[in-house]
Amino acid sequence: MDEATLKSWIGRSETHTDHTTEAPLWRLAALLDYARPPWTAGEVPPLGHWMNFLPQYPQSEIDHDGHAKRGGFLPPIPLPRRMWAGSRLSFANPIRVGTDIERRSEIIDITAKNGASGQLVVVKVRHVISSGGVPAVTEEHDIIYRDAPAKTSAPSVAAAPKEEKKPPSSAIICSITPDIVRLFRFSALTFNGHRIHYDRDYAREEGYPGLVVHGPLIAVLLMDHFYRHRPKVRVTEFNVRFQSPLFDIHPFDLCLEETDGGADLRAFNKDGKTCATATLAYAR
Repeated sequence: MDEATLKSWIGRSETHTDHTTEAPLWRLAALLDYARPPWTAGEVPPLGHWMNFLPQYPQSEIDHDGHAKRGGFLPPIPLPRRMWAGSRLSFANPIRVGTDIERRSEIIDITAKNGASGQLVVVKVRHVISSGGVPAVTEEHDIIYRDAPAKTSAPSVAAAPKEEKKPPSSAIICSITPDIVRLFRFSALTFNGHRIHYDRDYAREEGYPGLVVHGPLIAVLLMDHFYRHRPKVRVTEFNVRFQSPLFDIHPFDLCLEETDGGADLRAFNKDGKTCATATLAYAR
């Protein structure tokens, strides 16, 4: 697609409605190894809105990779890789469980560029989730389309930092074992059919050394790592960015460094390489 055609998609919008229920939140809690949801009773926790507005494409509209075929709301960019590069979220008002919610999505920017691994296109989408007509969550979501890398190397979302920031002695660290069952349960919970998360043969054909850990799962684990140490605060902002994939073949670590009114979080692999970073703010 030429640049003019790409830019013509900016401003395109769509609206969906859904209803919040307890069942997916209980399943999310179970995935995080809680016997019952630990969050504020009767409220959807931060990032819990990802359990709503799930894709419901007919089976005939699913492509070979498990994603929906190109087209629809997002532009039919022909590049073979589609990746979630990160999100910037603000939480203005709580969403009550058992209420109707609405999500209005709008394409706010499309940028084409040439990167180190070839051509890529970045599509930015803004989602506004409202409950009872009142905005509750605003999320700006970055989607990267790119060329397929050589089969001998695993693709990264963005260039890794040249120097790694070592966590201070005060940082709180926990280790995660991303086994295949955990990945499958998250795929099922979010109705995510992308084969790189559960089909090992397909993932290897795509050049990955193992199953790819979902970006949203990493974000949820980072949020949970924070909440286990600050369970009573109300998160107001959460920004997450992914540098490179994590795989099920090795454990990875989550790091929490508290700041004034918030936290810096990151996930790093067995070699100490930072694969995801996040910042969080909360109301006092």
